[in-house]
Amino acid sequence: MHMKWAPFLISVLFFLGGAAMAQAPELVRVSRFSGKPVPRFETLKFAMVNGRSGPSKEHDVLWVYQRKGLPMLVVKETANWRRVRDPSGTEVWVHARMLEDGRKAYIQTPTVLREDPEETSDPVADLGRGVLVELGACDHGWCRIQAQDFRGYAPRPALWGADTGETGL
Repeated sequence: MHMKWAPFLISVLFFLGGAAMAQAPELVRVSRFSGKPVPRFETLKFAMVNGRSGPSKEHDVLWVYQRKGLPMLVVKETANWRRVRDPSGTEVWVHARMLEDGRKAYIQTPTVLREDPEETSDPVADLGRGVLVELGACDHGWCRIQAQDFRGYAPRPALWGADTGETGL
């Protein structure tokens, strides 16, 4: 009697296991093309970068980015092309030479730059959506940033480009 249910139970376990994996966060792996982790943030190297529908110049240009230093999340790679996600969530292909390592972040929502990494800390500056900032170390939900001559802390959720990497400003 117990053996009659075994195939059914195994199917249920595989289904539940697959559902759990589908809900798991995106795993970091090392690309065989660049030797770098994927996903990762890089920045636009030039003030004009074409975002294409596929990984070649024969594919249509879907988007023209005009913001040097804009952080892009690299989600997939080929030898010469990178599939990237921009702050709006749009995914396009850009040539690898259009990207560079960088520690910049994009303010996603208006936020207050704080003197210390806590909500009750003295304000340093108000930062509007779309401001590009230099990104420093992130810890406990706060990141050290520099916006022009202002230095302070911003909440990590307000920053596109803030990952778990550590650097110092």
